[in-house]
Amino acid sequence: MSSSAAASSGTRGEDEDDGENWKKRTVSPASSASAENSPSVANINLRREYTLAVQTSSYNEMWSIIHHRNGQGDVEGDGEEILRPDRASVEEAIRLARPTRLTRLVSRYLESSEQASDLFLSLRRSVDLAREMYSPIALLLDVLPATSPIPSPAAQSVPSLLSLPQCDSAFDVFVDFDRRGNPFQAAADGFVDIRDCFSVLKQQLELRLLTARRRHRLLRRATIASATCLVVSVTGAVVAALVLASHALLAVAAMGPVALCCGGSDVLAGRRRHLRERMSGTDAAARETYVLDKHLSTVERLVARLHATVESDMVLVRLGLERGRGQIHPIQEVVRQLRKNHCSFRHQLTDLDEHVCLCLAALNRARSLLLQQIHRLRSTG
Repeated sequence: MSSSAAASSGTRGEDEDDGENWKKRTVSPASSASAENSPSVANINLRREYTLAVQTSSYNEMWSIIHHRNGQGDVEGDGEEILRPDRASVEEAIRLARPTRLTRLVSRYLESSEQASDLFLSLRRSVDLAREMYSPIALLLDVLPATSPIPSPAAQSVPSLLSLPQCDSAFDVFVDFDRRGNPFQAAADGFVDIRDCFSVLKQQLELRLLTARRRHRLLRRATIASATCLVVSVTGAVVAALVLASHALLAVAAMGPVALCCGGSDVLAGRRRHLRERMSGTDAAARETYVLDKHLSTVERLVARLHATVESDMVLVRLGLERGRGQIHPIQEVVRQLRKNHCSFRHQLTDLDEHVCLCLAALNRARSLLLQQIHRLRSTG
């Protein structure tokens, strides 16, 4: 994002130092333990979060957007267009915010979220390419016999299950399959930088939440002390009023501490309310970032698995092609192996499709929550 550059060039070096410092904290054992045991993370049920997420209107809306096609068959729009809040709103908020460590870190996250959205849309297209690549094979498996031949004890070889015309049809499908490239990359380098940014942001939000909770506890203790002071002052005032009833001026003076304590308790109540609001917003942002990081980890594993499956199938098909046209038994064995793995492969494609949609919807929720944090900094600044 060009304008996360809202901070001046003089602070750029400071930003880099902050990033490096937080990365060091991320890899330290103490910091990792703190993040894993923090209240906002420890109680998250990822299975329940997944079930609830796929039922939300934001998920359904995102699904419609990324599966809508234009006349050329491509997904309309790009990563920047599907992100909400949009870039202009984000840049304006950061430009007006105080240049704190959190502001700079959120700015980095918002930049990374644009890179992430482009990566997710690229994966969405890869899913379509994979389905297109395997569509002829799926049709082939539908029309070819599914029962494996069982050799008799006296037979010297496995009996043929495919006819020669069926074998030739399979061979033609394999030739087309072999011409295509793997739609999934072996190593998605884009995941590394994005996950690093998410990890650092989660650390910062957790630390910010813990700081707010400590302050809230201190204010609560101060309120208890203030209440104790109030009781003592009231008791003293009553005694003073009884003993010095004839001295009205002294009685009024004795009520001074009461007014002071009452006034102080009102001020503390307002500050506690503000801290509770801040904790609620920070906790929501930290939880969303944590869930998003887990979705991203799942996507990374699915992509690696799908890439390996496609590579394995391509090697298998090549082995069948190397034996030449009309070789029934090699082609038959390739068909058998493809049938064995095809159902699992289709399920993995569906899982990846769903998690890409979940990640994009979660990106938008996290952007919205983090932008609220920026607005809160402005209102308290």
